[in-house]
Amino acid sequence: MTATIYDVAKQASVGIGTVSRVLNKHASVSQKTRKRVLQVVSKLNYRPHPFAIGLARQRTNSILFTIPFFATFFFLEILRGIQKRLSDLDVSIILLGINHPDQITETLRNNIHRHRVDGIVLCSMKIPDQLAKIALFKKLPMVLVDTYHKKFDSIAVNNVRGGYTATKHLLDLGHTRIAMLNANLRSVPAKDRFKGYQMAMMDAHKKISNSLVLKTKSEYLDGFTRENGYEMMKELLKLGPKRPTAVFAASDIQAYGALAAIAEMGLRCPRDIAVIGFDDLELSGPLGLTSMLQPMSEMGMLTVERLLDRFENPGLPIYHKTFEPTLIVRRSTLPMGKITKLV
Repeated sequence: MTATIYDVAKQASVGIGTVSRVLNKHASVSQKTRKRVLQVVSKLNYRPHPFAIGLARQRTNSILFTIPFFATFFFLEILRGIQKRLSDLDVSIILLGINHPDQITETLRNNIHRHRVDGIVLCSMKIPDQLAKIALFKKLPMVLVDTYHKKFDSIAVNNVRGGYTATKHLLDLGHTRIAMLNANLRSVPAKDRFKGYQMAMMDAHKKISNSLVLKTKSEYLDGFTRENGYEMMKELLKLGPKRPTAVFAASDIQAYGALAAIAEMGLRCPRDIAVIGFDDLELSGPLGLTSMLQPMSEMGMLTVERLLDRFENPGLPIYHKTFEPTLIVRRSTLPMGKITKLV
């Protein structure tokens, strides 16, 4: 296993900041400490990323990680991938939550000025033209995750295809009254997943009922929450005989809420209502939830790679990477002949 800066710091009994200063030949480190650190570096055959060399002299050692708000597992998994890739670099991550899309430009501009960050990761929000102009003028590296702009590197999942595949899976099982529990349509992923749902229904020549398509009523949060899924599922269950036989939830966390509402009414999944989510979070396996898997941790690591490349070579061509989501079938959408009770 390749040694990291944390391994060096532990064996040398110093902090990772001290290791970074030794590598950057900073004068504030004593000769005794410098010698001990370099001995450990040699012993472990530690090879820092080129970005780490000269980091303290040339940059602020910080990246601004911007998300719609802090309460979704998707962003935590992205962040886990980012942290994993940064494990051998002395770089801080500044978390910034945006409560409303209209606040993006002003909030980011203030934070850029306050923190003087080296780069920005912007997740799941459409980048306003004004913010794009600011970043381009300042030559500030920015990577977009789960969204797109032609002038910035971007990493995303094909949410339209994911929504289409999820809905088609339910159609292939024989369902016709298929509901969608969505988030705020100002969210790029929510909008794209709904588009995929619409395309699949139209391709199957199935009518989309307005009563079966619900979205969050909040204007400030994106709506990818358990509470959102629970409340919307309760609304669907009030339809009685006209309720859906299957539900596509725009995220796993919403699907968890939907499953709770179904169980609360004494119904069973999938015998009474089949459910599919999107994300394939860790808990979805034990719950038996069918889901669309997106490689969130891998996306986070690739995000860091793009930032590091952009730091070292600002003139690189713009990079766009789109992952294809994978359908993971579990008990919550079993065909009628194979139904078992969902635990």
